Amino acid sequence: MSLSGPLGKCPMCRFCGARVVVPMQYPFSALPSRGRLHWPGGKRLALIITINLEYWDLLKPTAATYYAGGPSILPDALPGNIPDFPNFSWREYGQRVGVWRLFDAFDEAGVPASCTMNAKLALERPAIIEAALQRGHELIPHNYEQGELLCHLQHAPEQERAVIDQTLDVFRKTTGRTPKGWLSSSLRGTTQTPRLLAESGLTFWCDLMNDDQPYMIETGAGPIVAVPYSIEINDFTLFQRRGLTNEAGFDCMKEQFDVLYAEGEHTGMMMNVGLHPHVIGVPHRMSALKRFLAYARQFDGVWWATREQVADAYRQQHASHIAPVPGGSP
Repeated sequence: MSLSGPLGKCPMCRFCGARVVVPMQYPFSALPSRGRLHWPGGKRLALIITINLEYWDLLKPTAATYYAGGPSILPDALPGNIPDFPNFSWREYGQRVGVWRLFDAFDEAGVPASCTMNAKLALERPAIIEAALQRGHELIPHNYEQGELLCHLQHAPEQERAVIDQTLDVFRKTTGRTPKGWLSSSLRGTTQTPRLLAESGLTFWCDLMNDDQPYMIETGAGPIVAVPYSIEINDFTLFQRRGLTNEAGFDCMKEQFDVLYAEGEHTGMMMNVGLHPHVIGVPHRMSALKRFLAYARQFDGVWWATREQVADAYRQQHASHIAPVPGGSP
């Protein structure tokens, strides 16, 4: 999907001639055409390790099939008003046990994590948020509840605004911090999500996965920085969807790192590793994460960054990196 073109001039359907409203705009930009990106201290690679702190309701008031915003351990989806104990308790393992192993691993490695958090997790499992705060980890709003996907509100922007406002309100009250960015549950937002976030004062959005560098999105309510996520270097994909061994999963993370680190000699690059406590936090997978953290720590050119830091650094140099959308903000 290319969302380039003058801001406010919506593309026309080639069949009926109707205007298709696209409230977000970003230019197509081939990597070789960009200006050099500079990270603080001359670092080559911004490395973001994401721990997704998520919460799932056991029951939903619907007979429709419940998609929980991520893969299941058993494949047969049930209606929302029927308890799915195998999948619910598999995910709850991450809250009760897995996340604490992850916090210990990051303590031992001496590196920061970027934690996304469902609002309901902060309300129902406050000890997890408190542990992240005590360690100084970044916290980012990540929807209200993991299975309530914003994409279903594509044609109901005021309802989406209400979900975002409620999520941000819980974030402020439970963390004592001002929210700066957003990751939608299952990365499934709407075309108005960036605008609604910008109107709420947020400065970055993480749903897109189309780059190894940040870039700017025009929203109609001011620009917002896209800080890309990754579904490739992600424990769900590596270990659940593909069924890789620890050795093979580590190799994928290492190969991704090595290529991006080499490319970072010429321009700043970024790498995201997506983690879920109920997936990577089981005993038989922790060695893959610990090996990768130890491997990456050997390189002086790594910037162990937060998403907010990446967004702030990018905002200062975006105009020399990728030409702005015509008609957009400078």
